[in-house]
Amino acid sequence: MTILRNAISDSPRLKRYRKHFEHSYSEGVFTTLNLLKRCPEHVLRIVISSKGVGNCGVAKIQDQCVRNRIPVETSDKTIERISTKGSHLAIGVFRKYASHLAAGRNHVVLVNPRDMGNVGTIIRTMVGFGITDLALIRPAVDIFDPAIIRASMGAVFGLSFEYFNSFEEYGNRFAHNFYPLMTNGRETIGRVRFKEPFALIFGNEGAGLPEEYSDTGTTVSIPHNDKIDSLNLSVAAAIAIYESAKPDGPME
Repeated sequence: MTILRNAISDSPRLKRYRKHFEHSYSEGVFTTLNLLKRCPEHVLRIVISSKGVGNCGVAKIQDQCVRNRIPVETSDKTIERISTKGSHLAIGVFRKYASHLAAGRNHVVLVNPRDMGNVGTIIRTMVGFGITDLALIRPAVDIFDPAIIRASMGAVFGLSFEYFNSFEEYGNRFAHNFYPLMTNGRETIGRVRFKEPFALIFGNEGAGLPEEYSDTGTTVSIPHNDKIDSLNLSVAAAIAIYESAKPDGPME
């Protein structure tokens, strides 16, 4: 039976997330449902707001907790203390876990990403188009930060991910067809025929990919007019992911 609590006096006091924690949080009903669906074995407990009583999504969360014997507590104070947005109806507390990329699947590679919102959006796009392996080249954001989890709407829980100290370390492990996305890429996105298994490679939000990537695989550009200097990282990634997933190949 699920343990129901109105306080947390009998469990460790939860605090606002910090990178060194061994646990993290899924903020929001939909995000927490994805956590329970994808990773129930890592869930430590669920915190519910008193305002969530009678909410359809919260009822589904409680049902999943009963099935998986996960403790549930109702505590508005806990939600206010650990969340950046105190109006969440539910928050999942889960144990961080290790993950590894598959050699035979397509990858997205993010080189030194810094914006958590962009990374979360990219993850959601990846999973939506069937790419579920993400390589992060350090220095990089913390994939377990609640801001990334929230931006991905819980899609991160359907993802395999792995950190690398350099692109060379990644490249030594995986013999993929590399497609760096660069503003001066030799091939335009609509005419590239992506050969599997492939790796779509993106630089960070400020500098993009260094020029040294010009000699890595097939560089790809996304044409746009001269009214802007470049596309937002998550937008560029969405375009490339969509084009790589098109079943009929590139435009002729």
